[in-house]
Amino acid sequence: MSEPLNSVDQHSEADGELLTLKEVIAMGVGGMVGGGIFSVLGLAIAQAGHAAPVAFSIGGFVALLTGLSYARLGISFRSDGGSFTYLEHAFSHPNISGTGGWLLLVGYIGTMALYSFTFGVYGSAMLGSGVNGGIIHHLLESLILLIFLAINLFGVKASGTSELIIVIVKMLILLLFGVIGLFYAKPDHLLPVFNQGYGGVIMGAALIFVAYEGFELIPNAANEMVDPEHNLHRGIIWSIVITIAVYILVSLVAVGNLLPDQVVRYKEYALAVAAKPFLGHAGFLLIGVAALFSTASAINATLFGTARLGMVMATEKALPVVFGFRRRCNKIPWFSLVVVTVLTIIFVNLADLTIISSFASSTFLLIFAAINLSALRLRSRIGVGITVALTGLVCTFGAWIGLMVYLYQSNRPSLYWIAGLYLLVVCAEFLFSRRRWIFREIEEIEERLDE
Repeated sequence: MSEPLNSVDQHSEADGELLTLKEVIAMGVGGMVGGGIFSVLGLAIAQAGHAAPVAFSIGGFVALLTGLSYARLGISFRSDGGSFTYLEHAFSHPNISGTGGWLLLVGYIGTMALYSFTFGVYGSAMLGSGVNGGIIHHLLESLILLIFLAINLFGVKASGTSELIIVIVKMLILLLFGVIGLFYAKPDHLLPVFNQGYGGVIMGAALIFVAYEGFELIPNAANEMVDPEHNLHRGIIWSIVITIAVYILVSLVAVGNLLPDQVVRYKEYALAVAAKPFLGHAGFLLIGVAALFSTASAINATLFGTARLGMVMATEKALPVVFGFRRRCNKIPWFSLVVVTVLTIIFVNLADLTIISSFASSTFLLIFAAINLSALRLRSRIGVGITVALTGLVCTFGAWIGLMVYLYQSNRPSLYWIAGLYLLVVCAEFLFSRRRWIFREIEEIEERLDE
């Protein structure tokens, strides 16, 4: 069942399959504006208050610094393994890259849980099930994951052109919401800017950082794009800048049209509620459809990419060999797809929005800190400036510390979830990497008992 994996799928320029700069930017924007903004907006407003746009700006700045490190690493080490491959080159000890790879896998599971949770919330709300959709919510969030598991198993994969169309439609809806909504925003909803203090802004930025997860998938396609030496760097920067602008506009309109009690009550789908004052029920449905559309495409792309990561890690002996098993007919990594989907379904049905968002944001802040550290260690080889990598490292790790402090003070159940999941990751990596030593010790103990 298992077959050897080539690190990069071969694409032919003659077949016209290489990604253009527009498609690379669409990949990045689609990955970031893929569902996060639709669900974490309420969390950002709840923490940062009127300064929610500032919180998104801070998160974007941190993402931009990390994006520069990713661009240089992606050009130097072109691989489907992405972050896992960069850690392998930066650190000689295999346990470091192995732990980073496992952490990246569970991070993607967290983001897919966020996307499917958002799909379930908006879907149940549009069906009239209210804030707590109950069984409808759980059914929808599980069903959408199973649907895309089936799609990926059969090998149906969106092309760069279709992803470009999806992103354009989604962005047009958000821009329509933003431009019209600005005329209806109430000044007393926006001022004073820091009505919940400066600390709330930092906490808000850290809590919703998962909304910027997605651009790091661009370097994985370095061998599948036109002129990667130029387009990889430009694709990452432009996609992050566009996403920052959209998030600032959308959060500004949401803050200007929502009352504090509405944010608390409709936190999970605050963006759709924010469209009601100026677009009526049609606006609610429009944003709802955009959310369903966005989260569905994000689940599809993330599921496929995560399964590929698992396959690469299995080839590098950082995961059990079964994760490299592929279907003979279409080379699809079926085992990775099934395991990742099942774990996501379990997580999304057991956790709430704050836990899911906190876990995903925490995980990617740690991963991005590790990537900035990798760029710092490899700076002479990849040609990145020490200021960029060091500032990115300080910002990402500082934001992670801030998030942990916030959760300790105000939401310890989320902190316990994160600690428990990280402990499982470390134990899994240790047991897998030391499996031969552990089995040998067990055999020696059994031999002594037999004597």
